[in-house]
Amino acid sequence: MRADITYLTRLPLLVLLFVGLQSQAQTVEWMSWEEAVQLSQTDAQPKKLFIDIYTDWCGWCKKMDKDTFQNPEVAAYMQQNFYMVKMDAEGKDPIEYKGNTFKYVPSGRRGYHELAAALLQGKLSYPTVVFLDENLNMLSPVPGYQKAKPFLEIARYFGDDHYKDKDWQAYTSSK
Repeated sequence: MRADITYLTRLPLLVLLFVGLQSQAQTVEWMSWEEAVQLSQTDAQPKKLFIDIYTDWCGWCKKMDKDTFQNPEVAAYMQQNFYMVKMDAEGKDPIEYKGNTFKYVPSGRRGYHELAAALLQGKLSYPTVVFLDENLNMLSPVPGYQKAKPFLEIARYFGDDHYKDKDWQAYTSSK
């Protein structure tokens, strides 16, 4: 009986410790396109933009959200180096980009958003992530599901500016 009482008195401490550790875990704070563009124009030290282009029906998009973006190392790096945008490739709201208004285009059972199509260079494949520099210029789309470790290598290639002096092949062979 004494062991049961000791366990019960320690239980609240264990719960508090677990909750404290959970609250320290880094999570991705997604923002809208408009918020990211605004920050890129007003921050003294603007970050690059990272855009996760997804659809509601895409299973691999959901898996990447859970397995890759919720990885603590990935989340911490991405939050520190990028404005993180989640873009529904079938979103209905118009979006301004570089003086143009991009709209939803009805097509078949599902339509698509013109900006998603432009960022994906016409290849509507999900998930695809897109990296833009601090001036909102295209660095590269990266199609397909990525596990945390390979994704982080890609993110560091752009986030740490390795793309400026090494092509991808040189970057990965030097590791």
